[in-house]
Amino acid sequence: MSRIKIILLVVLLVFILIQFIRPVRDENGQASPDQIGKVYAVPENVNAVLRASCYDCHSNNTDYPWYAEIQPAGWWLASHIRRGKSELNFDRFGEYSKRRQDSKLKSIANSIEDGTMPLPSYAFIHTDAKLSKKNKMLIKNWIKATRDSLSKKK
Repeated sequence: MSRIKIILLVVLLVFILIQFIRPVRDENGQASPDQIGKVYAVPENVNAVLRASCYDCHSNNTDYPWYAEIQPAGWWLASHIRRGKSELNFDRFGEYSKRRQDSKLKSIANSIEDGTMPLPSYAFIHTDAKLSKKNKMLIKNWIKATRDSLSKKK
């Protein structure tokens, strides 16, 4: 057997073996008592936009695409989701202090305004996650009203 065939065979075997090393999935399907919708009134139209554009990376209920089954893509997605949830987790929003909640809401509005969220790479693949001008305004108006109610409670 030639060296090239041996190398290709080893690469194929490694690829097959890594398919058995699976990252933990984030799909509990449970509504958390600390979920943002339990802490603040989130209108259904706002909630629908958040679910389509944010929840895959920023909640405990990720809707995984088909390519998450193929390693190393699954590892990359798991890492990306972990980082997203460490930054903001809508299912744990009620655990944040009021000050941190206000900061997170402000960050969401800023990220939407400057186009950094949803990530362009995510929106490219998940076209339904792209935020229209109408949806951006919808979320920003809801955030403004929510932040205003927070400042009145201080």
